[in-house]
Amino acid sequence: MNDLQQMLSDGWQVLNTAIQTVRSSSQDPDEVQLELYSLAFGYASLEASNAFVASYNRNRDSVDSRTRETLEGLAQVFVADSIHRLSHEVSSLLPSHTGSTSQATWKGVQEYLSSRNLVRVGGLLRDRGTVPLPDFLGDEVDAMRSSVHRLTDERIVPHAQHIHRENLTVPDSIVRHIRDLGCFGMSVPTEYGGSRNIQEQDAIGMVVVTEELSRGSLGAAGSLITRPEIVVQALLEGGTEDQKQTWLPRLAEGDPLCAVSVTEPDTGSDVASISLRASRKENGWVLNGAKTWCTLAGKAGLLLVLARTDASASPPHRGLSLFLVEKPVTDSLAFTHQSPGGGSLSGRAIETLGYRGMHSFEMFFDDFFVPSDGLLGEENGVNKGFYYTMRGFSAGRLQTAARAVGLMQAAYEESIVHCENRVVFDRPLASYPLTLAKLVRMMMYMVGTRQFCYEVVRAVQNKKGQVLASLVKLLACRSAEWVTREAVQLHGGMGYAEESTVSRLFVDARVLSIFEGAEETLAVKVVGKALIDGVLD
Repeated sequence: MNDLQQMLSDGWQVLNTAIQTVRSSSQDPDEVQLELYSLAFGYASLEASNAFVASYNRNRDSVDSRTRETLEGLAQVFVADSIHRLSHEVSSLLPSHTGSTSQATWKGVQEYLSSRNLVRVGGLLRDRGTVPLPDFLGDEVDAMRSSVHRLTDERIVPHAQHIHRENLTVPDSIVRHIRDLGCFGMSVPTEYGGSRNIQEQDAIGMVVVTEELSRGSLGAAGSLITRPEIVVQALLEGGTEDQKQTWLPRLAEGDPLCAVSVTEPDTGSDVASISLRASRKENGWVLNGAKTWCTLAGKAGLLLVLARTDASASPPHRGLSLFLVEKPVTDSLAFTHQSPGGGSLSGRAIETLGYRGMHSFEMFFDDFFVPSDGLLGEENGVNKGFYYTMRGFSAGRLQTAARAVGLMQAAYEESIVHCENRVVFDRPLASYPLTLAKLVRMMMYMVGTRQFCYEVVRAVQNKKGQVLASLVKLLACRSAEWVTREAVQLHGGMGYAEESTVSRLFVDARVLSIFEGAEETLAVKVVGKALIDGVLD
């Protein structure tokens, strides 16, 4: 694998030269949006390549020769694909840049992306069928994955298509099974009734659980434990001890379910500009305004709501606070709740292409009273809501990447089985070179982004992964869109039928690049700014 290390070194040189070129042209991300957008994805691909190759090098001697050959082939294709795409993007946007790949690297790119090599690696995958490749996370995490895998196959997959097609709310039975397995407590520290220690394995375990639940259904299961993690992180960061003692044990039990309400109709990913007002009142606050795209708001008994407590704050993000809002639970697609202290909260589910089961709501707060202890951090939390929110969002973005990996896994498994069984022109569809090349790319994106997820978990545990969480979300979500699209294509006409699993995976995957931070915002405002400021140097 020494050639891959050299290829990656050349790729990083090309990228760094391009970054320097962009920096010299402007220090304002908005003036170089196109360049930063492309470079962010290039950076993410190289980081994922590093993770993939490092994982292979660490573990190559622990697997049989056939598995080793398969992993090596996938890593080679992934690295070559990343460098090929990066070189193309850089040469198109920055034709004057001086970085270039060496002759040896370009030869490697051509060799690993050749039809001969893709067919060879595809043959190895075809021999494996749906037998998963190892993730090298250890016996404890493997046991956890096996338990959730079994739950997903037995309790989620049989209901996923019905929930999607009938636009149902995630049933209590699925919530109960996930609760009984202890999944909700994985983000809550042990001292507050959860199961999470400050250990790498616990954090990776939660990513693995999200992968497996999402493999069964994004809308009916995959997002159930990501909402609590965002709320838990905010509570740990800014909550009073009473608030932690009140809510964390309950969240660890999955009762109540919770939702996060940040987005507004006119702000989207521009969190700092939200306008829902929180005005002081005796013994509490009154909320007025609208929110939208609040996932699971109906079935949630607790909402974490970001509101503006200082209209004159400069910059605007310094005038935001977080509120813990209790409400009745409902499976209905519309609700109205009267606060005991006065005012009302109403919500209506938005009809969507996919991601059904959870349901995303628009909500309206009309003089809705929240008691003083509903302000996160109480008086110490006034105007600190933006920072608490961002703490939770980093975890949420990593979880979204894991959800994307789960969707890719499901799409690949559906496709490999279909392609073996489907006969076209007297041959199994899986025997054609074009099909094999598609399957190789589907698998390499899934495995590469999965290993990148695990590396980002390790970085986040060491307080170094905030930008990396945005990078892995960018790459994983874009990859999931492509992989599920190819799954539909491989299924032909039936892939376009609503009754097919891959059609659900396709429309579910499309939301991933939009929520938890739109890809444009992450690429330009988060990753792009970090590139210009030298944070990632």
